[in-house]
Amino acid sequence: MNLLGKSNIILLTVIALAAALSFFFFFRIDLTSDKRYSISPQTKQLMKKAQAPVKVTIYLDGDLNPGFLRLKKSTEDLLEEMSVYTQKGMNIQFVNPSIAETTEERTRKYAELESLGMTPTAIYERDKEGKNIQKIVFPWVRLTCNNKVVYVNLLKNIRGNSGEENLNISIENLEFEITDGFRRLINTQISKIAFIEGHGELTEAETFDISKTLSRYFQIDRGVLASDATILNEYKAIIIAKPTQPFSESDKYIIDQYIMNGGRVLWLIDGVRIARENLSTTGLSPALELDLNLNDQLFKYGVRINPVLLQDVQCATIPVNIAPANAAPQFEPTPWYFAPLLLTSYQHPITKNITEVRSEFASSIETVGENPNTTASLLLATSDNTHIVPTPSTIDLSETPDPKDKNYFNLSYLPVAVLIEGKFESNFTNRIMPKEITNAFPFLPKSLNTKQIFVADGDIIRNETNGVASDSTTLPLGFDRYMNQQFGNRDFVQNAVLYLTDEEGWFDLRSRSLKLRLLNKKLVNDERLTWQIVNVVVPVLLLIGFGFVYQIIRKRKYTK
Repeated sequence: MNLLGKSNIILLTVIALAAALSFFFFFRIDLTSDKRYSISPQTKQLMKKAQAPVKVTIYLDGDLNPGFLRLKKSTEDLLEEMSVYTQKGMNIQFVNPSIAETTEERTRKYAELESLGMTPTAIYERDKEGKNIQKIVFPWVRLTCNNKVVYVNLLKNIRGNSGEENLNISIENLEFEITDGFRRLINTQISKIAFIEGHGELTEAETFDISKTLSRYFQIDRGVLASDATILNEYKAIIIAKPTQPFSESDKYIIDQYIMNGGRVLWLIDGVRIARENLSTTGLSPALELDLNLNDQLFKYGVRINPVLLQDVQCATIPVNIAPANAAPQFEPTPWYFAPLLLTSYQHPITKNITEVRSEFASSIETVGENPNTTASLLLATSDNTHIVPTPSTIDLSETPDPKDKNYFNLSYLPVAVLIEGKFESNFTNRIMPKEITNAFPFLPKSLNTKQIFVADGDIIRNETNGVASDSTTLPLGFDRYMNQQFGNRDFVQNAVLYLTDEEGWFDLRSRSLKLRLLNKKLVNDERLTWQIVNVVVPVLLLIGFGFVYQIIRKRKYTK
């Protein structure tokens, strides 16, 4: 047996062994530097929970530009990777909503998809003749299992980003968004969260939009605390949304011991009391510190909400009548410096890749104390052109500061929302339990490992309404009707609650980053002919060279 024969036998033996091992042991290898073709252990475990076949319909199909083709291919790759771990199988199909024999039929298809909540995206491009053309795409996925249907939006559209950046962010968030859909599709156990009432908090109508959003994940209850110390035990998180009246000691005790036993709280607290009705009628309002009897408790947990108001050059606008007296109204958009558009932190999964959050009469917040068992993360902050209005003072709408006055807007990046995680100390250590408390469980002076989010503005969670009484309609949370823009309030609050209630590390998928590898368009245009020749000619030359070398080796071998 010659050397060549032995080599073939060894190669065949290795291939046979590899095939045998792959039959008994399943594995996949991702050789990319950012692991873009790998899915997390949490996703693998989630897919194994599917007790029935899953049908996936991808509506992102048809004549797409390179960016959307990349999003489509990434979606397909991810779903095929996830299908490997489903026990009952996954059927993936593509549907092009634009295929129709007539324009009327296409319009009807579009309307059907929109009625299901799948909003389309318009793409504006140029054809070969340089004419502007519009294409309608539906970047959505429909998941079906056991007659339950969930729709997933694949496209992130962040204001201020380029199209390439938004598409890259969409690809970064694919695993999170699709697994979010599968969690809602597969999970049968519904956790509970609660809005606390009894202290002048926002009404059900004022939190309707976020309640509707969170109801996809949780059963949502509302109510007062009363005196039962165990009343919050069944809730994974509670939300305290813009209280205006002081908390009793018994209420503070119930919340404190809920936290000590591992409970999670989203605090949305104003630092200043404003008479809004006076502003709308006279243009004047006193600004006074809002005393909720919570300062000691919040300080114990590591934060202080300062009784000040923030003004920011980066702000929302409101229409102001600039017409003279007795003349027809003439409204002009005017900066509303008391409504800062808060910057979001790119470093944390709660606020990563969401647009600015609209606030109104926000205060600043700071971390205090020295608790080595907790860590703090900044979530929301003002811009680098901020001014502090102390209290007590008077707000006068006729006084408009100059946005270019650096002596007035002289502060930068003041925190408005922070996350604190770890083990908290009780506010009732070495204190007598309030006498109103009933059904008390053993007192805990230090908490289990838990987390809380503190926001120094209650309006961040408040949605606006149009109309009066039965004729009123609820506007989406974060939508500014005067600017006609959607801000990131809903995403922020939803992410905050999901992060607080996440015990598996699933929410960390939002931290995933993929490097954006864009072509240099100028270089592509300048060197187009060169690379076209290289791509066409070089492979042919290599093939000819290989054949020539192969013939020489073969001739030498058989002429000996």
